[in-house]
Amino acid sequence: MDLRKALVSNKVALATWEGLTPLARNEWICWTISVKTQETRRNHVKRVISELKEGMRRPCCWIGCIHRTDKSISPSVRAIINKKSKK
Repeated sequence: MDLRKALVSNKVALATWEGLTPLARNEWICWTISVKTQETRRNHVKRVISELKEGMRRPCCWIGCIHRTDKSISPSVRAIINKKSKK
């Protein structure tokens, strides 16, 4: 709901959002909800709006949505996930 409210309150970001593919939208959503703290989530929501306003269509510097079922996770991403899970 926080992302939805932020999008609705910003016409420029919402226009960019509406022009995204469902996959691109899913990546933004996944990037926003895949955090551990509410503070980080708030920061991600702010960044989504800011970056959409700048015309970005995908989250930058993110390994990608691990919830995608249409393709397997690459070996490099799997190594990152394994490394994070060992901490």
